[in-house]
Amino acid sequence: MVIPATDDSTDSRRFTRFRLREQVETIFREDPAAKSVIEIVLCYPGFHAIVLHRLAHRFYNARLYLLARIVSQFSRWITGIEIHPGAKIGRRFFIDHGMGVVIGETAEIGDDVLLYQGVTLGGTGKEKGKRHPTIGNNVVVGGGAKVLGNITIGECVKIGAGSVVVHSVPNNSTVVGIPGRIVSAKNANVVAALEHGKLPDPEGQAMEDLTKRILELEALVQHMVDLRTVEQP
Repeated sequence: MVIPATDDSTDSRRFTRFRLREQVETIFREDPAAKSVIEIVLCYPGFHAIVLHRLAHRFYNARLYLLARIVSQFSRWITGIEIHPGAKIGRRFFIDHGMGVVIGETAEIGDDVLLYQGVTLGGTGKEKGKRHPTIGNNVVVGGGAKVLGNITIGECVKIGAGSVVVHSVPNNSTVVGIPGRIVSAKNANVVAALEHGKLPDPEGQAMEDLTKRILELEALVQHMVDLRTVEQP
């Protein structure tokens, strides 16, 4: 049997169509507000940003740096999402709403990652080389969170809204606060949706424990005072 010669352009088109279909399916899975394919294609800035980033990243890898930056700047202009063309992004990546998201040049993002609006994957100074975070698979980063520096966020991690993470985080952890603190670490294989209302509040819990302890001590002191009053003639 004679195997026909492979048409590289055809394979490329098929690969592109597969990636686009996969991206649309990801949005349907992650966003219950999505009603139709045409709505996603026309109205979802997260979709526009990732599609344009794939193009800009190809130009970047081909050392067409200026052209890559022009594409990324155009994407920033129409979406409000700034992704440096050098950033490496895995499959099924979704930015929900997306306004104000910033992803730095040396950031690396795994598969099945979800970012909410206002997230920054940035650096901490003017250092050279790898200066942005590496994000593992199945990570969810809440709105307004900042992940800064050459750190590694493990797989199946949840980062709460408004958190500032400046240290590496192990797999299967939940991080909240400023600076980010690990508040739970479970041996889970998947990450559930980031339910901000159910995230623990370590500072609030500490204040509650402190208040409870003060009340106990006050009750103990009052009891000792009452005993002394009774013992006096």
